[in-house]
Amino acid sequence: MAAYSKYLTVRHSAIAGATAAACALLCLLNKRRAAAQHGKRSGKQALQNNEQKEGKKERAMVDRVFIARICRILRIMVPRTLCKETGYLLLIAVMLVVRTYCDIWMIQNGTVIESAIIGRSRKDFKKYLFNFIAAMPAISLVNNFLKYGLNELKLCFRVRLTRYLYEEYLKAYTYYKMGNLDNRIANPDQLLTQDVEKFCNSVVDLYSNLSKPFLDIVLYIFKLTSAIGAQGPASMMAYLIISGFFLTRLRRPIGKMTIIEQKYEGEYRYVNSRLITNSEEIAFYNGNLREKQTIHKTFRKLVEHLHNFILFRFSMGFVDTIIAKYLATVVGYLVVSRPFLNLADPRHQNSTHAELLEDYYQSGRMLLRMSQALGRIVLAGREMTRLAGFTARITELMQVLKDLNSGKYQRTMVSQEKDGDKKQALPLIPGSGEIINTDNLIKFDHVPLVTPNGDVLIQDLNFEVRSGANVLICGPNGCGKSSLFRVLGELWPLFGGRLTKPVRGKLFYVPQRPYMTLGTLRDQVIYPDTLEDQRKKGISDQVLKEYLDNVQLGQILEREGGWDSVQDWMDVLSGGEKQRMAMARLFYHKPQFAILDECTSAVSVDVEGYIYSHCRKVGITLFTVSHRKSLWKHHDFYLHMDGRGNYEFKKITEDTVEFGS
Repeated sequence: MAAYSKYLTVRHSAIAGATAAACALLCLLNKRRAAAQHGKRSGKQALQNNEQKEGKKERAMVDRVFIARICRILRIMVPRTLCKETGYLLLIAVMLVVRTYCDIWMIQNGTVIESAIIGRSRKDFKKYLFNFIAAMPAISLVNNFLKYGLNELKLCFRVRLTRYLYEEYLKAYTYYKMGNLDNRIANPDQLLTQDVEKFCNSVVDLYSNLSKPFLDIVLYIFKLTSAIGAQGPASMMAYLIISGFFLTRLRRPIGKMTIIEQKYEGEYRYVNSRLITNSEEIAFYNGNLREKQTIHKTFRKLVEHLHNFILFRFSMGFVDTIIAKYLATVVGYLVVSRPFLNLADPRHQNSTHAELLEDYYQSGRMLLRMSQALGRIVLAGREMTRLAGFTARITELMQVLKDLNSGKYQRTMVSQEKDGDKKQALPLIPGSGEIINTDNLIKFDHVPLVTPNGDVLIQDLNFEVRSGANVLICGPNGCGKSSLFRVLGELWPLFGGRLTKPVRGKLFYVPQRPYMTLGTLRDQVIYPDTLEDQRKKGISDQVLKEYLDNVQLGQILEREGGWDSVQDWMDVLSGGEKQRMAMARLFYHKPQFAILDECTSAVSVDVEGYIYSHCRKVGITLFTVSHRKSLWKHHDFYLHMDGRGNYEFKKITEDTVEFGS
């Protein structure tokens, strides 16, 4: 009676525990569903555009598209049959085979040791125990060779893929176009760094997590077929296929959720980098509270998604564990017990108890390892679905880079029809204009000045400038001065007409806030050249010193400790010093034409006058944006834009009315 009472207690406890677990799971799923519905209601308006824009690119499932994508990337990471990556792949494969044989040997040897213990055979116990001790260094070496190969392969894949992507990203002005012309990729830095690393790690881990279980299954099937017949392994394989298809279907949302997670991670990283980049301006505005709200809002969006992802993985983990682990064990018990429970089986009719025990242990452990291998393959589907998310993001980046390098980009365009003007303008097609490279001449021939999103600033721009004739460009903010330079520098596409200009290397741009590169003081003068480029041009450090003297920066050489001094030059140099350093850089390169965009605003008038006189002396023709009246005397023509689509290009004479400050 006591035993029966105990049985009821255990039984009711088990039922109560199962009921509680089921209720907890249902509560979590309902909570997740409610949160998702609340998010849809609250953010429906904000998400509509994102869904339209990202609906196509967020397909991340384990299907033929995924296979095609990953094969394309693998051809980049393993470019040839005979390469370093192939060597590591072979090393991993060999180590996996050796490790599987080590596992089989350890099962057999361990079974014999246990049999010797049960049979009280001291001689056999010592013999097989010493065998195990002698094999430990070799087994340990195999395991560590496997880890070494996996880590090296991850690094090699990352190096290959990173180099390929940066070759495309830093080709011409693609890095500029991705952030300013195309709006498909929001955070390329996130993709090029974290996503590439996660993708490479996931690929290598999947290779190991799939190939080892498959190899285990093949070898264990071979061993078990001779021990318990072919029906047992066949039953396990059938279970693998059925459960694999079922779980793969359930895991489909993981790919899309991975894409969204990486997107939100990139946004969170971006708002933090903006705070660092613009810290001075934010401090002057006392904007810390506003920035805190922005950062918290972005972080909260990431946390909410991660919370939903955790709940989904919890529910999937519950199903995965039952199907891939416990049910697989049940199937294993059913399979391994058949030849032992069948008293008519001829294999064990004449076996002793010790032989039955040894055979059962050996077969049972092999079947257990096989079921574990089957479980790992089933669970690897989860990682494969997550890999599909990373693969979709990397493939999208590769496609965008390919499009940009071929002159294609996608951006939300503004309406071309303005209020009160029903006249149909010419169709705006990016890249439809013609660029002709000619020395000593810049000519705009019926070129529309259009922003990348289709906003027409000037309908038909026509003027010609030859070397030696400096041009002053003026007009109100937003009239198109900087846009003109971006078209001239080939940063923006040409929407029509014909533009005649020198090649890129003979046109130099000096912005209001000059860029100071990482490196030595010499690098600031010769950028983007290297020391080798300087030597090829035959320009000595003494000549560089003369360039600094020309802009009254000669003292900086002694102050900062010589040409090879390395500093954070963006902070070390003042605003005026950076502008003068940019002019010394201009003297070093000696282009045919130079665009000066308010680049002497922090320089005194006398130094500014000397700089302009020196540019004319060495044959550098200038396009200048400035509001200083003192600069008119250094120019021959002016281009005035009124901000309403009109412009005038005229020669500067004594009768020209100068405007500015």
